Amino acid sequence: MTTDRPIPSELPENITLEMVARTAGVSPATVSRILNGSARVSERKRAAVEAVIKELNYRPNALARGLAQGRTNSIGVLTQDIASPFYGEALRGIENALKDTGAIPLIVSGHWLLRDEVERLEHLLSRRVDGLIVLTGSLPDEMLLRYATEVPLVVTGRDLEGPNLMSLRFDDYVGARMATQHLIDLGHKRIAHVAGPLDHFDSIERLRGYREALVDAGIQPDDDLVVHADFHEPGGLLAINQLIAARTPFTAVFAANDQSAFGARLALHSHGIRVPEDISVVGFDDLPVSNYVVPPLTSVKQPAYEMGEIAARALVGMIHGEPAKGRLPQPELIVRASSRPLRR
Repeated sequence: MTTDRPIPSELPENITLEMVARTAGVSPATVSRILNGSARVSERKRAAVEAVIKELNYRPNALARGLAQGRTNSIGVLTQDIASPFYGEALRGIENALKDTGAIPLIVSGHWLLRDEVERLEHLLSRRVDGLIVLTGSLPDEMLLRYATEVPLVVTGRDLEGPNLMSLRFDDYVGARMATQHLIDLGHKRIAHVAGPLDHFDSIERLRGYREALVDAGIQPDDDLVVHADFHEPGGLLAINQLIAARTPFTAVFAANDQSAFGARLALHSHGIRVPEDISVVGFDDLPVSNYVVPPLTSVKQPAYEMGEIAARALVGMIHGEPAKGRLPQPELIVRASSRPLRR
């Protein structure tokens, strides 16, 4: 091996592994093993090869290396709405967990439409991704189980068991009970609920937690106080406008997510209703921005970022043959300035 061969002054655009080997005076197989970390060579030889790699600015073909190992080093991620701050936090967690693994996420959106979700997942599988992360969505359990027969799969928002599959489920029911009980403890009985869509499991569980907290406190649930929205700010605004237009009295609002709570807060403001002096408001998710709105929003913390990290780390382990593992923390109520005791 020689290390003093001159580096060409003008390098070709595509530096190959063979060029690195030839310049370093070793075999291509040795360069490949050094890159993969499996070579048993002297430190002197390793340093010489690494110096040539640096000088030639050689970038290994990650796809080719992965395919040689039976992998593409890519993870398929099905989210629902890239613009959503909640899913954005989850995607940040996934990206952070993958940054030192050599794997990259390929992200697609399903928009809560079954047809789109199936189409996007089929597209990801056609790219030969090593595994899939499905962030909630509308796919039926049997379809998720079928996809798990093709690649390792982690799904959030489900209680689902099966081979090659792990599910991560946040306790929406307990979180909703916490939010409602907080308002009850502040003296509120006429608590409006801006619920999520009727066909979403998480919104169904949050509605159940809201109702059962009222019943356990001896408060009869009033269907007139429940308005279904769409988990977005305009939906929260329209829900509160609907309650006000119907002259339905309420002293507090529990919104099924923070974005709905932001819309509800704006609707109250537009009617000259103060938060929390006149109406208390509680959200769900504890998005980072919830600490910076006026007034800062009381909210149930759903760890979206941690959820993404846990899902990605679990999937990487599954891809490498490790048992699926990981669990989400329990709900936590973060009390801020948007809720206060009811004035008698």
